[in-house]
Amino acid sequence: MKKKVTAVLASSLAAALVLSACGGSSSTSTPAAESQAQGGEAENVIDVQIGPSPETIDPALNSASDGANMIIHAFEGLLKFDKNNDVVGGLAESWEQSEDGLTWTFHLRPDLKWSDGSALTANDFVYSWKRIADPNTAAPYGYDLLNVIAGYEEASQGDVDALQVEAPDDNTFVVHLSSPCVYFDKIAAFAVTVPVQQATIEAAGDGWTTDPATYITDGPYYMTEFTDGSQIVFEKNPNYWDAENITFDKIVWHLIEDSNTSYTAYNQGEIDLIKDVPTEEIPSLEGNEEFHVEPLMGTYSVVFNTQKAPFDDARVREALSLAIDRKYVAETIMQGTYSPATNFVGTGVSDAAEGSSFEEVTKEKYGDHFDIDNYEADLEKAKELLAEAGYPNGEGFPAFDYLTNDTSYHKAVAEYLQSAWAELGVTMNVNIQEWKTVTADRRSGNFDAARYGWVYDWDDPSNMINLLETTNGNNDGKYSSAEFDKLVNDARNTTDINEHYDLLHQAEQVMLKDAAMAPLAYYNEFWLQKSNLKGTWHSPYGYWYLMYGSFE
Repeated sequence: MKKKVTAVLASSLAAALVLSACGGSSSTSTPAAESQAQGGEAENVIDVQIGPSPETIDPALNSASDGANMIIHAFEGLLKFDKNNDVVGGLAESWEQSEDGLTWTFHLRPDLKWSDGSALTANDFVYSWKRIADPNTAAPYGYDLLNVIAGYEEASQGDVDALQVEAPDDNTFVVHLSSPCVYFDKIAAFAVTVPVQQATIEAAGDGWTTDPATYITDGPYYMTEFTDGSQIVFEKNPNYWDAENITFDKIVWHLIEDSNTSYTAYNQGEIDLIKDVPTEEIPSLEGNEEFHVEPLMGTYSVVFNTQKAPFDDARVREALSLAIDRKYVAETIMQGTYSPATNFVGTGVSDAAEGSSFEEVTKEKYGDHFDIDNYEADLEKAKELLAEAGYPNGEGFPAFDYLTNDTSYHKAVAEYLQSAWAELGVTMNVNIQEWKTVTADRRSGNFDAARYGWVYDWDDPSNMINLLETTNGNNDGKYSSAEFDKLVNDARNTTDINEHYDLLHQAEQVMLKDAAMAPLAYYNEFWLQKSNLKGTWHSPYGYWYLMYGSFE
């Protein structure tokens, strides 16, 4: 394979080096990771573009799919998902739960090591899980993942040792739950709950993830280069317990924001897989064996900052939501690569009965919240609601910003929303920022309305519905409803699988009634991948698994 930097990527690298000299970017590298595992010279290399510079690749802090894709190649938790999306052993070779479902015991594989060669023990999980619960960490997933563990409430308020996780010996990790959790094995397989090395993090501080010398990992790969805005390089970790089955010696993550740059690099043979395909190229790619479209469990939405007027009024949020022609968005702007949203939870998510669909059960019990075949009727409702809220024909409605980034369909969707809301007499300004700025501003509440997307981390509707719980760290719009919170909490704590799903159906109806978020479309994933790249796979959770791939 090529593995040389030609004009397209050379110009990007040159720009990154100039920025580094001016203090606008950072680059750190280490020859064969001097402080980590000493491997042989990398020869079997894959170059990929999964997104621009991630906001973070700290497992506890990340909540985006681009960062998660890197994390699953660098780290491994107790359990993991296989090619069929089944939960299998990761660092744990076996595990069991007590009859009452309150105690989970994980037995680690013998002689586990970090990428620097030091021993990895069950105590590393104790530290890492307490770190997620620690309010000083501010982990977005902290509440959603760990609140089923006994002592979480106290831990989240600062008494981290109250979290009921323990290591009775170096190879045993025990978790005590406050109530049974029907999907706890999936939590143990999730990219956030992987172990991280305490000594290194405490010594390096927040910068530990951007320096190869301190990004100590336990998974298939370790970092050898970090150049913000240009590339991150991973090399095979010989200290990983299953290293003999890892095929690629090196992964080069190209951090490219502009899809046209990615596409050009792909066509020039510089990159083997790109996630961000220019939308204008999609019609010409249909039928191309290298162009892949697969289902992705998730929903593309608009989030409103409910802490700001006029978005603190559910009638306003619902009016803006109903004024959107979802069929036009999915079938015209997104060129049929997405499906129009009729509710919040979309395709692919299971319900209680084996083989059943949460979406289909919703349709049977409640119907569709959005009438995608009669947009005009929804638009009339929108005008009525806006008038009820005190803004007839948009009179007196303040101009506001819509925060988004410029990859994929996002700019085109934003411009459509601008015109759709103008039909209500409302003025919206499009505010385009880099992706890591979008995520940071959204989380800090520095927005009026913004694009929002969620791809499931596991197959349970709670994984997305729970985002809107008052205390959820990913609840960027700060929606709060006591009725909603009770429903999702009851769904979390019940041991009756049918009741679990029924309560989540009720919760979805509450958030739709309140217009807590405006779902637009159900995701599909589309990307380009060289035809001679074999052995990799893509999961419906938005992850590419590259570690077992090869070129034929």
